[in-house]
Amino acid sequence: MNSYVKKDLKYIWHPCSQMKDYEEFNPIVIEKGKGVWLYDVEGNKYLDCISSWWTNTLGHSNKRINEAIKKQVENIEHVIFANFSNKPAIEVAEKLVKMTPDRLSKVFFSDNGSSAVEIALKMSFHYNMQKGNTKKKRFVALSDAYHGETLGALSVCDIDEFNKVYKPLLLDTLRVEGPDCYRCKYGLNRDNCNAECFENMKKCIIENHEEISAVIIEPMVQGAAGMKIYSPVYLKKLRKLCDKYDIHLIADEIAVGFGRTGEMFACNHAQISPDFMCLSKGISSGYMPMSVVMTTDEIYNCFYGDYEERKLFIHSHTYSGNAMACAIALENLKIFEEDNIIEANREKGELIRKLTLEKAKLSKHVGEVRSIGMITAIEIVKNKETKESYPWNMRVGYEIYKIALNKGLVLRPIGNILYFIPPYIINKEEIEFMVNTCFESIEEYFKREK
Repeated sequence: MNSYVKKDLKYIWHPCSQMKDYEEFNPIVIEKGKGVWLYDVEGNKYLDCISSWWTNTLGHSNKRINEAIKKQVENIEHVIFANFSNKPAIEVAEKLVKMTPDRLSKVFFSDNGSSAVEIALKMSFHYNMQKGNTKKKRFVALSDAYHGETLGALSVCDIDEFNKVYKPLLLDTLRVEGPDCYRCKYGLNRDNCNAECFENMKKCIIENHEEISAVIIEPMVQGAAGMKIYSPVYLKKLRKLCDKYDIHLIADEIAVGFGRTGEMFACNHAQISPDFMCLSKGISSGYMPMSVVMTTDEIYNCFYGDYEERKLFIHSHTYSGNAMACAIALENLKIFEEDNIIEANREKGELIRKLTLEKAKLSKHVGEVRSIGMITAIEIVKNKETKESYPWNMRVGYEIYKIALNKGLVLRPIGNILYFIPPYIINKEEIEFMVNTCFESIEEYFKREK
């Protein structure tokens, strides 16, 4: 055990971890990164196929972003964002308005995804209170949803590992059974269905519309639910029903925005525009914490007026509109445009999907391969015919993850779901290494368990 690991275990409490596990499975101390690769203090290297929690879109130590940071740090690193502004924030806001779906014309800055969700929930509720819609005090969210881990965000989550213990503190959210295309109750396929499962949402909204302020949803992919990918028809139906009953639609694109699904934004698959769009992660390519909430002129104007009217939206974070983060985001978005990242993503995503499907056909342990854009997920099952899952306490995915690490692949699972969400700059050889190593690790685990 090197000195860094000893000090880490002595001083640091890691997130999403049972620290007792670290006694046998020590933390890996990363010294540097380049492209899709991470290098630890002992000289080992690992392919980062999860983009360091889905955020590093353009690879580690990207030369252009590095230069943008150097340039910005010589000017201004941070300045109060109330009654002050900065050039990178203004320029990135302009770019975001031009590239996001129609109607999203205002940008509210914050510093992380959970905060963006909190802001959208608060804005929706506050808007309705100022409009006199005083019954509209509740939110609707899908089963197995994940939207962050502050109390407001947890209120619209539905994953026990995150929110069960805090339920006495949480908002009374209306919960709707979400799409589960792998185990579809209607026996249909997401590629050609009419989102028949939307009936659950429709029933909830019709029965409770007078008290619903907003519906929040992860467009196209429920990430922490196990990369559940569903039909864009679901989003089209949801937008139409929200319009009918004067309900806000909040699109949580924190994980799926900025090209991850093969479109710049996941809502583009359904050609809809939400009332709020929460963005983070890929906006700054993992370099610095940053998030924004995009919203409409109608919502913005509801808070516009004389100070004495008390209509203002008071929600502030110290690092809102941080000049360094905005400079990074601006360069990130320029690279997207100039290097045609979206089109390249589609080709690479298809290659990942193709190679994964080929390997999955030869494995009796993979139940489904689900894929969209630069997201490909593999569900490990006990029985392919019945789609029976392994019990969570077997930690099958976690054990495969540990084997893969020894082979040089960061493959952090969600339960028994393994997934590829690599940086967009990954090349063909790296894709082949990623897929092959994953399946080698799966087979090694089950041979060991026999």
